[in-house]
Parts: sequence; structure tokens; C-alpha cells
Amino acid sequence: MKEYLHILKIGGNVIGNEITLTSVLNTFSKKEGKKIIVHGGGKKATFLAEKLGVSSVFVEGRRITDEASLEIAVMVYAGWYNKKIVAQCHTMGMSALGLSGTDVNAILSEKRPVNPIDFGWVGDPKKVNVSALNQFLKDNLNLVFCAITHDGHGQLLNTNADTIASTLGSAFAPFYEVNLTYCLELPGVLKDISDEQSVIDSLDFNAYQKGRELGYFHAGMIPKLENAFKAIENGVAKVIICGPDSFPANGGTHIFK
Repeated sequence: MKEYLHILKIGGNVIGNEITLTSVLNTFSKKEGKKIIVHGGGKKATFLAEKLGVSSVFVEGRRITDEASLEIAVMVYAGWYNKKIVAQCHTMGMSALGLSGTDVNAILSEKRPVNPIDFGWVGDPKKVNVSALNQFLKDNLNLVFCAITHDGHGQLLNTNADTIASTLGSAFAPFYEVNLTYCLELPGVLKDISDEQSVIDSLDFNAYQKGRELGYFHAGMIPKLENAFKAIENGVAKVIICGPDSFPANGGTHIFK
């Protein structure tokens, strides 16, 4: 039987709340097997941009990343939040290594095409250096990834953290029993966005397609679900979308092929 690899993607509202973050990391530290954490930090980046007089522009909920915005994203993601999470991991007995996609050429990305929307310095992951990262895991290091990658030619790229989590899960699926969890502010995928009690316990792709046609899923959840189903299609054993309160009991929405 393959060894477990747990991949936890934590959302902005989780890492922005000290108590919530500590609780989630404490739960995660108790899981048996190898561990990878993936995080962003968009709200902090937007806040810092305002302080520096840099406008934050979004299209369909996704950030347009010009040169100034990229510098801020790198400072917040690869700097402040990454090291903050690594430090907290150590307090819980998790020997942690903070990484971006640039370190050991971990995640190579391609700049997103300018058509139909020019998102600027935004990258889509293309290749994972599984060999190098697996050596870290074998050395019992818990990896903490921020949402910065590179193109192999010296250009840093802002990259969606949900996609990074799905990409890492897919890359390691041939070698581990991969469990991927998206821990968000909501308790799971909701049938009614105004009712947090309307959590959908399980969701397969056919039900997702029907639900999307009926307008069950709000716009921000759709990219997360797309990444979840892509991970399942690529061999990830289990994907759960949950909130901090439902995370300890493996609650939330379980994604099936």
C-alpha cells in the first residue's frame, strides 16, 4: 500500500486569522504520512497594495498582476505568510521547509496567454520537480508552498494557489495515496450560498455539471471545483472542500469521480 501524502490548501480567511490558522495547522500536524501545505495571501496583498498606492484590478475574481502587483505578491506570499506558516509548523512538531515554485525549480509555469484577457504576470503550472520534492519528503520535511512560480527564464509568476495544490496532488499521485483538502472560510460546497447549513456532503462530476447549470455554485467556488475534479481525474485518491470547523472531522464536501 502506498504511503499517505496529505496536501492542505488554506484560504485567505484562514491564514488571516491567527486563532483559526493555529487550529487548522494543529489538526493537520496530527495526520499520519507526508505533508504539503499550499497558501496564497491575496487579501494581505490587496491591503498592502492600497498602503503603497498600487491599484488592485480584478477580472472575474482574478487579480491582474502588473509589475508592481507582482512585487507585492512575492513579498506577501513568499515572504511574510510563507515564513509565518513555517514558523508555526515548527511549534507543532512539524519540521517545515518554505518554498516557492522557483526553489529547486519546484514548479515550472507558463505565462497565461493575453487573449481573451491579459492577466499580466500570471502563470499556469506545467511541470513539477517531483524528484527534488520527494527527497525533501523522504527526509521528513513538511513542505509549505506559496503561490509564486517561474517560467524557467528568470520571470516570476503569480499563480493560483488552488491550482498549485491540484498540480502537486496530480504529480505525486503515482507515488503516494494523495489526500487533498481545500480549507476555506465556508464549511463546504453550498447548494445555497446564503445558507451555510446547505453543505453538499458529496459531489461527483455529473452532479457538479447539473448543479452548475442550475446555478447552485457561486463564481468563486467554480475554479476550486474544477481543480478538485482535475485532481481526481489525475489519480488523487480523495479531495475534500471544507471549513476550519469541519476540517478536524473530515467534514465538508467530498469530491468523487
